[in-house]
Amino acid sequence: MKNIIIASTSTVHGSGYLAYLLNKLTSFYKDTEEILFIPYARPGGITHDEYTAVAGKAFEKIGKTVRGIHEFENPVEAIANAKGVFTGGGNTFLLVSQLYQHQVMQPLREAIFNGTPYLGTSAGSNICGLTMQTTNDMPIIYPPSFKTLGVVSFNINPHYLDPIEGSKHMGETRETRIKEFHKFNTLPVVGIREGSWIRVKGEKVTLEGEHSARIFEYEKDPYELETGSEIVFIK
Repeated sequence: MKNIIIASTSTVHGSGYLAYLLNKLTSFYKDTEEILFIPYARPGGITHDEYTAVAGKAFEKIGKTVRGIHEFENPVEAIANAKGVFTGGGNTFLLVSQLYQHQVMQPLREAIFNGTPYLGTSAGSNICGLTMQTTNDMPIIYPPSFKTLGVVSFNINPHYLDPIEGSKHMGETRETRIKEFHKFNTLPVVGIREGSWIRVKGEKVTLEGEHSARIFEYEKDPYELETGSEIVFIK
């Protein structure tokens, strides 16, 4: 049974890394003391070791240890043996490229479908969707495919931002970009605002956290989904 938290961000403004989720993560990872961390997205170009240390410091607060997947000789075996997995944010293009390069995209998908608890934040959430095509990130590297884990039946847009009323900024809004995506693709997209997350238990998919989500469906007007609601798309 799938057991997933798909969070918009690792850090809410004014708080520490994962601080807003730690109470949830205590019970989420209750069956393991060690979490396998996937640091491939490397925000700001930090090293895998530096990123793993950041995650480790946060999980120390709830009595958990963290080990980076790069520390294992065989990353496929590391995923197969993991009792809990966390993929952090950063650049989704780099993350996806590395997952394919190390041949762990499919093993990670299988582990999640087999019930291994999985937490994703930002880029680590993007890869839960069917494709990575609704990421906000710059294409700094070319991955072999845009296809990702597909552990939910829609795409994710983390860090979703609403248009700012009265703003003179002339760049595209997130809503505009997602509408562009729907000119060529029909997949639903869930825009998750910072401070909220998607909870997946088996086949039940629910929005949790402080904020509503912005829902985009092909050839439909965008709409709001209130926190606590199930996410269901009728085909």
